[in-house]
Amino acid sequence: MPVARARTIQPVAMDETPGRLYVVATPLGNLEDLTPRAARVLREVALIACEDTRRTATLLRAHGIATPTTSYFEHNERAKGARILSELLAGRDVALVSDAGTPAISDPGFRLVRDARAAGVAVLPVPGPNAAVAALSVSGLPSDRFLFVGFLPARSGARKSAIEELGRQRATLVFYESPHRIVDTLSQMIEVWGEREAFVAREATKLHEEYLRGSLADLRQALSARPALKGEITLIVCGASEERVSIEDDPEALFARLRAEGHTRREAAREVARRTGLPAREVYRRMLGESDNGSS
Repeated sequence: MPVARARTIQPVAMDETPGRLYVVATPLGNLEDLTPRAARVLREVALIACEDTRRTATLLRAHGIATPTTSYFEHNERAKGARILSELLAGRDVALVSDAGTPAISDPGFRLVRDARAAGVAVLPVPGPNAAVAALSVSGLPSDRFLFVGFLPARSGARKSAIEELGRQRATLVFYESPHRIVDTLSQMIEVWGEREAFVAREATKLHEEYLRGSLADLRQALSARPALKGEITLIVCGASEERVSIEDDPEALFARLRAEGHTRREAAREVARRTGLPAREVYRRMLGESDNGSS
């Protein structure tokens, strides 16, 4: 098979681009958090591409901005993306916004950014609010290294698998989660990881903003006691300790810990095989012994 040649990407000079795409961060909730530059850009562009035109209209009215808008979201991004790109190539500047925070982060806006860059359009950030960074900044959890995970899978099995894959990460983990799934997610994290320090930011910067810190079990208890949960949630969880990672690297130590947690010998051996990637037969031989392979 012939080896494909690497393509050389030529930088695009800003003054050669017919129109500019501005990626504009908007308030998470408090409308006062729109920066002066963001307000100016939203006034001056020819078009604003937004996740929900009704939500963006509230922001625009509050700041006296009358720029036309068009919807751009996950289920229409292909058709609308082509239209927006044609506006840019015709020499008109466009602003991309999401319902709240920074566009293109856990958001289909990244596709428009990708396509605009591929077409030679200059893409410029107008920085501002971001839910993940805002929550991390007030969490009090380690922030020197963090991994932004975004939304975990909605289905329980896929979500648990994703949590298992993240178990060895040493960096602080940042998630977005639905209020309808947050308790189940916390339960699965406790099941897979055991106890860790964590932080929940709910409705950040809005009228009923709430911040909770404690162990995963503390947060689960506090949130499960509510009759209903509403609002957008950012969940931050400490990464794995060095000791925990060392245990995961040592099949015997991991087996001993699982047994101490109440797993049967066979369950513990099966879990060791899954987490370490060792062949199940080898784990059974080492942990259970050849003579009692069928015991529990």
